[in-house]
Amino acid sequence: MRWLQLVSRRKQYDVTIFQTPFSGENKGYQQVYQLGLSGATHKEVLDKVFSMFNVLDSLPKDFKARYIFTGDILLIDDGLRGKYYYKLQSGGWAKIQNIQVS
Repeated sequence: MRWLQLVSRRKQYDVTIFQTPFSGENKGYQQVYQLGLSGATHKEVLDKVFSMFNVLDSLPKDFKARYIFTGDILLIDDGLRGKYYYKLQSGGWAKIQNIQVS
């Protein structure tokens, strides 16, 4: 029964990756990839994205951008609960208000 409770808490999220043309820049974010991921929490989804997009063998074949790097931003669309932005900082992912996309 406990296993069923854990499985039912997983949700499907739409995740969008934003990067600047060169790592380390603070302006000029562009959408570089979008995918759907399941997870129990935003943190689990953030960790999955970081792992998936920092290992050559796990990159999707149609991914044409660079590895996830400090300063990159993820948008997690949580359906009716809203959209949440996270920026990768040296200490991990930090929730931010929004971004300006060029």
